[in-house]
Amino acid sequence: MDRNFDIWLSKMVNSIASWSWYTDFEKVYKNIDSIKIELNLLNTLINSKNIEVEFKNLVEKYPNILNAIPILIAKRENKIIIKDNKCDYEFNFKKQNYDIKDYILFMRKTGIFNLLENHIISNLYDYVTGIEVGLDSNARKNRTGHLMEDLVESYLLSSGLVKNVNYFKELNKSKIEEYWGIDLSKLGNSGKTEKRFDFVIKTNNKIYAIETNFYSRGGSKLNETARSYKNLFEVCNKIENFEFIWITDGQGWNKAKKNLEETFNITRNIYNINDLENNIILKLIN
Repeated sequence: MDRNFDIWLSKMVNSIASWSWYTDFEKVYKNIDSIKIELNLLNTLINSKNIEVEFKNLVEKYPNILNAIPILIAKRENKIIIKDNKCDYEFNFKKQNYDIKDYILFMRKTGIFNLLENHIISNLYDYVTGIEVGLDSNARKNRTGHLMEDLVESYLLSSGLVKNVNYFKELNKSKIEEYWGIDLSKLGNSGKTEKRFDFVIKTNNKIYAIETNFYSRGGSKLNETARSYKNLFEVCNKIENFEFIWITDGQGWNKAKKNLEETFNITRNIYNINDLENNIILKLIN
């Protein structure tokens, strides 16, 4: 039965965010606990009247406190490059590579000393907790991908499929060829990273390769994604007993509907969460 693209698109959902999607507090606390001692030592500099001398004494006695410096300016890396008119620096906060006076310059010029000596904050542990929460928001994009994969997998399981028996997670082209003796050379890779699928379903007479994604916002990437999957559908259609399935959702597609519609019109194997709720997996494998 023919499907109407506009009706299908209208079923896209706003969000698949779980309780922990917004902030992974477990990771936040773990990151802070790894430098808890160093932060407590640096707390002694708050409201200091002679902060440069006290910082120098701290570093000489507890050199590991340098490990906690980058996060104070919201950096996770242990190496920080500074371009200065007089000199270029590449500070190493894991292993001291400059004289202490240069680290004092870093603390002064980046504003950390001002933050501490003027009592702008009262506790570095609380301050870094806020920074970690902010930085963790950058990981939401990756969490969205994992959430969509988890959601799709829940429908595979509810359809009666069994992991590593008749459905498999994250299989690349060569593994599929090895397991089932199918020729996927048409997929190629031209010396680039080998094609990998989020899920692969094996039935008695067919292999289904699945990719999943979710886009809550629009952007140029969506147009490129729709075009690349259109090409992938066209290639996979030439491979016997092999079908590519694309499961995508998110209202970001409303801003990239033209290219998505072109892909929709060449295949029946593009689905969204509404299709999953209507048992599309069962219909495919039976």
